[in-house]
Amino acid sequence: MATTFEKIDPATTKLGWIGTGVMGRWMCQHLMDLGYEMTVYNRTKSKADPLVEAGAAWADSPQDVAAASDIVFTIVGFPPDVREVYLGDNGILKGAKSGSIIVDMTTTEPSLAQEIYAAAQPQGVSSVDAPVSGGDVGAREARLSIMVGGDEDAVQAVMPLFSAMGKNIVHQGGAGAGQHTKMCNQITISGTMIGVCEGLIYGYKAGLDLETMLSSISGGAAACWSLDNLAPRLLERNFDPGFFVEHFIKDMSIALDEARKMNLSLPGLALVHQLYTAVQAQGHGRLGTQALMLALEQMSGVELN
Repeated sequence: MATTFEKIDPATTKLGWIGTGVMGRWMCQHLMDLGYEMTVYNRTKSKADPLVEAGAAWADSPQDVAAASDIVFTIVGFPPDVREVYLGDNGILKGAKSGSIIVDMTTTEPSLAQEIYAAAQPQGVSSVDAPVSGGDVGAREARLSIMVGGDEDAVQAVMPLFSAMGKNIVHQGGAGAGQHTKMCNQITISGTMIGVCEGLIYGYKAGLDLETMLSSISGGAAACWSLDNLAPRLLERNFDPGFFVEHFIKDMSIALDEARKMNLSLPGLALVHQLYTAVQAQGHGRLGTQALMLALEQMSGVELN
């Protein structure tokens, strides 16, 4: 069992992972591929089956994961889920040992990241917030962007583990700084997604070959991740989730709440939030974020085909 950060390696360090969904399943697998002993928990046990079959041990609660691990990673759904996983009756902090590190990679409220940090400190537990961007493709291919908040020593200790999951890993500052950075990311993506969808609708109505059109604009100033990865899915009418609409609405809601606290007006974000709320109201909350197209198509009376 590791007792100091310097001893973190597959021979001496046991890892835990909570949240084995669309992204977490692959992120955990990358760490297992390095040779780390892994204990996993997920609310729906079947979603952890591929990892258990690959050699991970199953635990019956977040508390049990923490008791078996030196470093625990989490990526769950919503802020109440994060709160329950860390601070609940069977939560991580009920089982975490002094000297251990907890790393939340969920996108959640900056204030909650700071609350978890404050609760962990008296137990001698280091808390890091490290939300990610890159969706299912980035998780599967270990190309995530990871935005990190927390104390320097804990962040540097887990940096080799982050490197197994992502390519762009930046320590942004103290507790909550990673979450604030993710809000900047989501605000930017919200505007990008409406641009991608409206560009495709315009091109379709103008009679352009959309693949040919994309080959031009994806190499110019409009180039972006969403254009490269989600526009092709839209052309295929593939709305499978790399990132759920309902989770994106959650993220935008957090950003709008934080903006209000800072007396900021973000009208672009507010507009896209409302459009995604329409997508969810139409019953598409569990589709991918590219499903914004469904609401915009309905407004214009067109359907790409």
